[in-house]
Amino acid sequence: MRCCLTLSCSPSPGSCGAGSGLSKFREGIRLQPDIKRRAFALAGVASALAMSGLLASCSTTKPGQAVGAAGDNPPPAPREFRAAWVSTVANIDWPSRQNLSAAQQQAEALAILDKARAMNLNAIVLQVRPSADAIYASTIEPWSEYLTGTQGKAPQPWYDPLKFWVTEAHARGLELHAWFNPYRARHNGAKSAAAPNHISRTNPAAVKTYGQYLWMDPGEESAVKQTLDVVLDVVRRYDIDGVHIDDYFYPYPIEAPSAVNSEGAALEGKQAKGELDFPDQPSWQRYVASGGTLDRAAWRRQNVNKLIEAMYQGIHREKNWVRFGISPFGLGRPDRRPPGISGFSQYDKLYADAETWLQNGWVDYFTPQLYWPISQTAQAYDVLLDYWIGQNTKGRHMWPGMYTSRIGAPSKEYAPQEIVQQISVTRARPAAGGHVHFSMAVLMQNRGGIVDQLRASSYSAAALVPATPWLGKEGPGKPVVSAAHKSGAVKLKLTAGKGNALYAIWSRFGDEWRFEVAPASRGDWSVPDDVKLGAADVVVVSAVDRLGNEGERVQVWRKS
Repeated sequence: MRCCLTLSCSPSPGSCGAGSGLSKFREGIRLQPDIKRRAFALAGVASALAMSGLLASCSTTKPGQAVGAAGDNPPPAPREFRAAWVSTVANIDWPSRQNLSAAQQQAEALAILDKARAMNLNAIVLQVRPSADAIYASTIEPWSEYLTGTQGKAPQPWYDPLKFWVTEAHARGLELHAWFNPYRARHNGAKSAAAPNHISRTNPAAVKTYGQYLWMDPGEESAVKQTLDVVLDVVRRYDIDGVHIDDYFYPYPIEAPSAVNSEGAALEGKQAKGELDFPDQPSWQRYVASGGTLDRAAWRRQNVNKLIEAMYQGIHREKNWVRFGISPFGLGRPDRRPPGISGFSQYDKLYADAETWLQNGWVDYFTPQLYWPISQTAQAYDVLLDYWIGQNTKGRHMWPGMYTSRIGAPSKEYAPQEIVQQISVTRARPAAGGHVHFSMAVLMQNRGGIVDQLRASSYSAAALVPATPWLGKEGPGKPVVSAAHKSGAVKLKLTAGKGNALYAIWSRFGDEWRFEVAPASRGDWSVPDDVKLGAADVVVVSAVDRLGNEGERVQVWRKS
């Protein structure tokens, strides 16, 4: 994911170093009437909704909304994925700098998780593999330099950061999704030497130099195997809720130093205009020699497609409740875009055929990086969201990424209200059930008062993550709950049933239902009295499993 501020490219959680080169891909913006392109996108939305059956299954309860309901039966639980990326590359979000002590790293992690919980977020997407390295204890890849300043050096005193993050996130009722960069092997801002067990030293033939980066070649089977081995190792050993990969497949193109590529061959066609071609000649020649018939661009896309499909299948063979998500660049194939939408083509430059991943059901959630304002005609947030919904014929989760870090940026700044409005636009689409902020740093800073605005409006109450029925529909066991009123609150004693991950807790005051979420590890919970109405009239509790399925609701308190 990119962090440049151009009109035709998207910023990204994955890289905020200089020299991205994406300003080379600016395209003219054609200011056309919005009616035609919005109608084009909405036609695709209607088709996708009809095919997936989502129109009939959507709840009308809006996240964060106090709901009135007759009688003692609470309304449906609010559902919305609310997350933030936590970038470790270049110490963007965590840890704040290299070579902090273990205690300092842990304190910063806890501050992030506490902020997320206080904001009524329900998930964190933590970058655990920035550059073929690890923010956790691995026998496959070395410790990341972003922890200690030296690749291969463990935190001191020793601890496992990913295990710590997972444990503490779950203790707060938050999901923890592990975010992997699939192929980058060295960031352009890296300082330390490669560790002896880094892939650039153990398997140098699979790693190519591209500008100031090192990149694993997606055409090399050994590189693909390493990425899959790394992901599945984490799935097996850690209690994560999701696997998340970003938009770095083949690298974003950079300018060539001359009209020849890095292998000395003359450039042709588009490459002749100054782009440095990716140096995958050995793997390409092996493919051709084996009888391959695809052209080079289609072969590269096939390499990426094979990784996506294998990752989706492998994750679910290990654990059916671990969801797989991708956050691709926000613009689709040029030949399918709504009228008036223009800009960088990931299909032609990154060899990322994101539409195919959606339409084959190779993801559980899809987080296109929609990092432009609603008013920016050529990359309008709402039109692009409708486009991706229209491509989502399998009815997978659609949780777009928003560039919240543009608030207070030195150029192309967002007002906080832009993010609030984008959330409202997303909620207006029944088939879009959440969103992800890039990145956590801006929320920790409350830049421009954005957290205050979100807490006052968009996130005034908790929400459950939407259920994932294609991975499992069986609900969890019924919790055992006792309740008593004392010291100005209804006090609950909670015992989790089989499969519990969370408790959903409703309390009714007059004709208003209030909603809260508690982690299953909590043995007690309090529903405070209302200043004017006193104790809650009714309290209802249900259990929620790892896939968001809700079990039987139990009325545990009724005011006499």
